[in-house]
Amino acid sequence: MIALDTNMLVRALVADHPEQVAVVRQLIAGDTVFISRTVMLETEWVLRARYQSTPTELLNFFRALLETDDAVIEAAEEVHHALDWYAHGADFADALHLSACGTAVMHTFDRNFCKAARAAGIAPEVQVVEV
Repeated sequence: MIALDTNMLVRALVADHPEQVAVVRQLIAGDTVFISRTVMLETEWVLRARYQSTPTELLNFFRALLETDDAVIEAAEEVHHALDWYAHGADFADALHLSACGTAVMHTFDRNFCKAARAAGIAPEVQVVEV
């Protein structure tokens, strides 16, 4: 098994540097690939900020990555939940943070923290602290 950094995952998707794409494809052709949550977090940021990927495009990419037989996603079940909340409009980083909490209740000052997912009853409890 090999692990990929964000830049390699991005190259594989956007294919904007042919020589690097060839290297990534060669690396993943014969091996299982491990993708950490932190790489997924940074990948979302890079694709959104640098390549103007839409939430729908990002959601489709990450869901496809979860279903890829030759990919092992760190905490895949938690990432799956985060993607469900992201699909309801949650910030991707917030959704990953919340999914990592387990049974601990997330506390935040952010009133909009996964708000739609919480309203839909699909996200765990979040305690919004008012000051």
